[in-house]
Amino acid sequence: MSIVIKAENLGKKYILRHQKRERYVALRDVMADTARRWGKTIINPFAAAREMRPAKEEFWALKDVSFEVEQGDRIGIIGRNGAGKSTLLKILSRITEPTEGIVRLKGRVASLLEVGTGFHPELTGRENIYLNGAILGMTKSEIKKKFDEIVEFAEVEKFLDTPVKRYSSGMYVRLAFAVAAHLEPEILLVDEVLAVGDAQFQKKCLGKMEEVGREGRTVLFVSHNMAAIRNLCTSAVLLAQGQVKNFDNANIVINEYLKTLSQRNFKTSCLARNDEAGVSLSTVELINENGEVLSAAQSGLPVSIRLIFDSVKNFDKLLISIGLNNQEDIRVSVFHTGLTESELKIKSPCSEVLCNIPKVPLIPGNYRLSIKVMSRGKLLFWLPQICEMAVEGGDFYNTGRLPGEWGGICMIEHSWEDRYEKED
Repeated sequence: MSIVIKAENLGKKYILRHQKRERYVALRDVMADTARRWGKTIINPFAAAREMRPAKEEFWALKDVSFEVEQGDRIGIIGRNGAGKSTLLKILSRITEPTEGIVRLKGRVASLLEVGTGFHPELTGRENIYLNGAILGMTKSEIKKKFDEIVEFAEVEKFLDTPVKRYSSGMYVRLAFAVAAHLEPEILLVDEVLAVGDAQFQKKCLGKMEEVGREGRTVLFVSHNMAAIRNLCTSAVLLAQGQVKNFDNANIVINEYLKTLSQRNFKTSCLARNDEAGVSLSTVELINENGEVLSAAQSGLPVSIRLIFDSVKNFDKLLISIGLNNQEDIRVSVFHTGLTESELKIKSPCSEVLCNIPKVPLIPGNYRLSIKVMSRGKLLFWLPQICEMAVEGGDFYNTGRLPGEWGGICMIEHSWEDRYEKED
């Protein structure tokens, strides 16, 4: 396979300007500050001018980024918000020039980075299809040949002759993706913009990108949906603070990302102290099967909630309840020692209690935990919604697929079979 994308020491620098923020002041403070500045101006006008200028700061969105992509590869680009993913795609799309380094592209590039990128709002859907095709370097006859496929995929037949400024964001994305994917680019760049579409449309898009890859064309896909990355991509790039931290098999990179994820730091120290009982709940954290601390759980994988207690004496006959609520404050589930008839103890000076979840059944999102701890009927702690737990997308059904918003709040293992009478 030939190399179709080669990035060498790419860097993108922005200059951030910070205007000094003034505290709330009274009129006398304003008059005093004004007099002070006038005095400085008389003594040293250049120094006073410098003081008034906004402070400047260099920010490197990308730094020393190097990698190669072969023809037909499907590459996932993952990382925290602000890691440089979208900046990288903009440089590859020739929308933004790098501050340093070079990038070499072999073949025609189609990109879908933001809703409506490359569309003229005053033109109709039909006209924008031809406009985008022309931008990609296609002839009118080539576009005409693919026109019906594009319209059918985008499902905008009724609005084809309506100016796209009147389209909803979902219609915009459907048409934009259909154009980008069907006009046969050698390289297809897709950002998280697909999140705008509904679940059925996202499924169609992922299927189309997989088809594009099988045809020998190259796909670079930015997403926070780890299940989609696992299912679609053969390899993945992990970006952190504008640098490439890993470029390897998609599963390896995703696992590294989830281990080091710190966007929502779940670990919380010194949560509560019960001085009367002589015990404190010092830490609540997520750990994996190897005891490594995580910042997020993943759908379909095992995880444990670890509670660490510091105490001056022993406690037995513990009753521990961990309530799980979603962002709408709806109770999703509860983990309760009484339900599993678990007998737990706290021993001085330090003890750990693990709540083991063999397979996280939760839809990706943020959840709040409430914790109650009792011993021999006496309340030690009641901590309503004490911390937040993030759940990332995973492969719960071992198919690479997750339900969308229509899927409720949790996933349940199930199987299907058909039964019929055999013919004699």
